[in-house]
Amino acid sequence: MTATRHVIFGTGAIGMATFHALRRRGETARLVNRSGQARVPDDVEVVGGDARDPAFSTAVTAGAAVVFQTLNPPYAEWTAQFPALQAGVLAGAQAAGARLISMENVYMYGRPDGHPLTEDRPYAAHTTKGRLRGAMARDLLAAHRDGRVQVAIGRASDYFGPGGGAQSNLGDRVFPAASRGKTATVLGDPDQPHTYTYIPDIGEGLAVLGEHPDAPGRAWHLPNDPHTRTTRQLVETVYELAGHRTRLRRVPPLVLRGLALTNPTVRELLEMQYQFDEPFIVDSTQITAKLGARATPLDDALAATLTSYHP
Repeated sequence: MTATRHVIFGTGAIGMATFHALRRRGETARLVNRSGQARVPDDVEVVGGDARDPAFSTAVTAGAAVVFQTLNPPYAEWTAQFPALQAGVLAGAQAAGARLISMENVYMYGRPDGHPLTEDRPYAAHTTKGRLRGAMARDLLAAHRDGRVQVAIGRASDYFGPGGGAQSNLGDRVFPAASRGKTATVLGDPDQPHTYTYIPDIGEGLAVLGEHPDAPGRAWHLPNDPHTRTTRQLVETVYELAGHRTRLRRVPPLVLRGLALTNPTVRELLEMQYQFDEPFIVDSTQITAKLGARATPLDDALAATLTSYHP
């Protein structure tokens, strides 16, 4: 393996957005995934292995200054895999003396209860995945407080953007349908205000956490457009950009429950549907005010995402 300052665990949408943010800065990175393959230029090193193995993670991060953890196992495998993946990456970063940047979501806070989610919000998760996220975050921040490794955490709301695919509520069920004038489908109540984080902004935000001297020691909400809209309003913008009349259908809750009987991924989605029952607003004022990271305006982000489906 060649010497590198940056190591990114994970080559999904978030890992690749982080890689591109580093490339825009004139930096490169070693990418780490299970297969050792990724769609990247020939000069980019991709290493395959199991991040749960501390010996492998230590070897692949040797000499790194910044390590990014963007791994995200399938929903149904979170409990079995996620803590071990994080522990392996943490061990590698600690051995290298590198700063660890960990990508998280906002599940640990639980229900908004009518208030925007901010970084000082207590962990009050009522779901299995939310409690797991809270425990993992505590472990990382404890490692920082103990002086074992520098840690900065980036948290995003539901994401969308190029590469978001089927996992994004504003993804494969929306953009292809809009481009053809067909009916799009979304999960949850489309008439509730809901924060969506643009994938390239996630990558930029994580890159900022990797380089800013004031980033370590806490969690930061990654940049979101502060002008929160409803899911329906965002879908309407997509259809307008595509030149078609909006056609939108919500997946009925009864259908989701029926699918959950045989589909473990859908079954895991059910407990997270509370996020769409009321206004779900994730405040990212802190990272903008203190670190200078800014969100792409939603209209621009939606236009770029639509173009990515039909370049």
